[in-house]
Amino acid sequence: MDWLYALSGFSVGLIVGLTGVGGGSLMTPLLVLVFGVAPVTAVGTDLLFAALTKAGGAWAHARRGNVDWNVVGWLAAGSVPASTVTLVLLHVFVPHPDKLSAVVSVALGMALILTACALLFRENLRVLAERRAPIPIDKKAASRRTLIVGAVLGVLVTVSSVGAGALGVTALFFLYPGLAAARIVGTDIAHAVPLTLVAGLGHAAAGVVDWKLLLALLVGSLPGIWLGSSLGQRIPERVLRTALAAMLMLIGGKLAL
Repeated sequence: MDWLYALSGFSVGLIVGLTGVGGGSLMTPLLVLVFGVAPVTAVGTDLLFAALTKAGGAWAHARRGNVDWNVVGWLAAGSVPASTVTLVLLHVFVPHPDKLSAVVSVALGMALILTACALLFRENLRVLAERRAPIPIDKKAASRRTLIVGAVLGVLVTVSSVGAGALGVTALFFLYPGLAAARIVGTDIAHAVPLTLVAGLGHAAAGVVDWKLLLALLVGSLPGIWLGSSLGQRIPERVLRTALAAMLMLIGGKLAL
């Protein structure tokens, strides 16, 4: 079974390398629907998987100057406390494994549908954000909104492991339409690292992380991400994004219902 987990990690890593999104959106439902992993265990394991794999991406973007650390700070100021509170509420007030898995499954389905919509309409939303942007941008108001967006992402990612990528990028397009696309992506990835790490460690403290599974996924994903990044220039992004969004919509509907 370990080699199948590694193969799954490679496949998801390949898609992440090709599209830049899809890690939690694909890995968690894959573990739940194909391998029969309990939803709460899949979420906890995938959160640590995301923290470790995205740390490399954040480092690469930071070296190129594609991370706005001020924005990362405001996002984390909202997401990390929200994640901590969500973890406490989940594991204290929904202690029964079956009920907790049911909550996580529904949240995961809804998060996948939202992510699919964000992928499908990303360009339209970006254009709309640029048209509606006030000039100049009110920095204090933008910071407050960033804090709130971070809190929403903190709750969503902690419960479902989904949303830090496509939803985070979409929100940043609206909050900072003047920011270059590369810096928005780099900033979103950098913020995802502390968020997924805190959420993942919280689930680990509750005993719902499968460490052997995590290692197998990492072994497969790293070469997959490298290969996907190399091939990404040869396949139209729009085709990949549409196919991924359609798949997430179907998976999300199945889980939510």
